[in-house]
Amino acid sequence: MSRVNSGQVVIVGGAIMGSFSAWALRQAGFTGAITVVEKDPTYQCSSTALSAASIRTQFGTPSNIQMSLYGAEMFRGIKAVFGEEADIGFKEKGYLILGGPEHVAERQAAAAMQRSHGAEILVLDPDELRARFPGISVEGVGIGTFGARHEGWFDAWSLLSTVRRAARQSNVDYVEAAVESFETDDARITGVVLSNGQRLPCDFCVLAAGAWSGRLAATLGIALPVVPKKRTVFCFKTPFRLDNFPMLFDASGIWVRPEGDGYIGGIQPLPENDADADGDFEPHHHLLEEPFWPLLATRIPAMEELRLHRAWAGHYEVNTLDHNGVVGPHDELTNLIFATGFSGHGVMHAPAVGRGVAELITSGGYRSIDMSPLGWERIRTSTPLVENIVY
Repeated sequence: MSRVNSGQVVIVGGAIMGSFSAWALRQAGFTGAITVVEKDPTYQCSSTALSAASIRTQFGTPSNIQMSLYGAEMFRGIKAVFGEEADIGFKEKGYLILGGPEHVAERQAAAAMQRSHGAEILVLDPDELRARFPGISVEGVGIGTFGARHEGWFDAWSLLSTVRRAARQSNVDYVEAAVESFETDDARITGVVLSNGQRLPCDFCVLAAGAWSGRLAATLGIALPVVPKKRTVFCFKTPFRLDNFPMLFDASGIWVRPEGDGYIGGIQPLPENDADADGDFEPHHHLLEEPFWPLLATRIPAMEELRLHRAWAGHYEVNTLDHNGVVGPHDELTNLIFATGFSGHGVMHAPAVGRGVAELITSGGYRSIDMSPLGWERIRTSTPLVENIVY
């Protein structure tokens, strides 16, 4: 790609990925017009606002590890980046991922790979797990891996508000509208037509529309395998307390972490019950009684006594090819840049992806993290780069 520092950039999607892309463009010295198109400025149904807002370095894909390390460093020093008013409540308490005895060798190899890319991962046997995390049963557990640094959780709404405010203060324009269509010539998007009748000319178009990116791409004749999948979060209270309670990923498929004076957790529905969400935000209430609660009580017996406080559902932007993000330019519409499809880890990777998008536009290529493995070519050729640590 050629180096550009001026012109017009239109970013489709104004939540965490789009806002970080806009802000990073200004940080990279882009002086032209930046317009972010967002159909719902309340963000009440955005994947960002409804996420579990966590960050981990325990991935099977090196690019994801590198992006998480960058994001975690930003979160740890958020005030130095965005000012003293920035506070996202980052709690660096780690992820604990449990596996059965049959998974010990592969999990040890995964941890070694993660450490080779800068992650600080501890490998714990059942006795070490029992000592470090009393109250968490190790029945059926052969191994646990724990992120000693750069892992934890934060307030996603505060992060979005912080970066969006910084972008607006940097002369980024936010427009409330839906995208109706795209105008193209042979090899470029020349304009974005909005539901309010406005036409935005563009030198670059960044597709950061989250769960709806696949449907927008389809209007251009592009088969982007990104679809919305509903994920339910249960917020509950229980007498169980553990000061160093981590974000727990269990081999059974459940996850749970502290939130305020209680906990949040969830589990994916079975594949045959996991249809595209189509704007459906009604929680899967039935998943609480079976299988979430029984599995939770098996792993943490004291949590058998549980009182549900509330539940909500959000949409994952699932890349059905390989559960990895799609970042970078399209091969035919060369000024179309993807920043989508992160399958549940978009909030944690938005800072790095935003910087990568800015580098592509202003420098003509990646200068920090090489995100080319996440590029369009693997989508076009149906060559998956599978992320196998997915919840």
